[in-house]
Amino acid sequence: MLQTRKNLTLEEFLALPEDDVTYEFVDGEVISKMTPKKFHSRLTRVLLQLLYEWCAQRGEVCPELAIKLTRRGRDWVPIPELLYISAERFPPDWEEEGACSVPPELVVEIISPGQTFGQLAAKARDYLDAGVLRVWVVDSQARSITVFYPDAPPQTYMGSTPLIDALFAGLEITAEQVFQLAKIPQSK
Repeated sequence: MLQTRKNLTLEEFLALPEDDVTYEFVDGEVISKMTPKKFHSRLTRVLLQLLYEWCAQRGEVCPELAIKLTRRGRDWVPIPELLYISAERFPPDWEEEGACSVPPELVVEIISPGQTFGQLAAKARDYLDAGVLRVWVVDSQARSITVFYPDAPPQTYMGSTPLIDALFAGLEITAEQVFQLAKIPQSK
């Protein structure tokens, strides 16, 4: 595991050597991200597949890609499970191995063991404040997808209620579809 000092600059963080652990940059600190487990990994794969099929010719969907954002006036580099960035927003100067330099339209975060919905709801607010247009928080325990908007209260989708959003014209999925495709068993 990487050992670093606190209060790094963004440039110092981005220059750190590659490691087997994924790190986010929060308030000048390097924070290790939890290694995904089976259900988490399955959910990521299914959502990636559904979004990838939808976004052909529209932009890119990327798993675990760093984004350079600002959080409470400080540099912030989160690494969501997935992000979608349209061709219109796609930065022309994006380095192939670099972090995304513009806020994407969509960030998907999946609640991991040890995380709470409240923690990810706060992170969703930070994403929205940084210019991300939608944040989906996926909860495998509740079998739900909660969508956070910059200008409206969050909305939680469960069961067969279609998640439809004008920002993603033509994309129609349901929480149940996602959880069934990921083979996530129903809680007893």
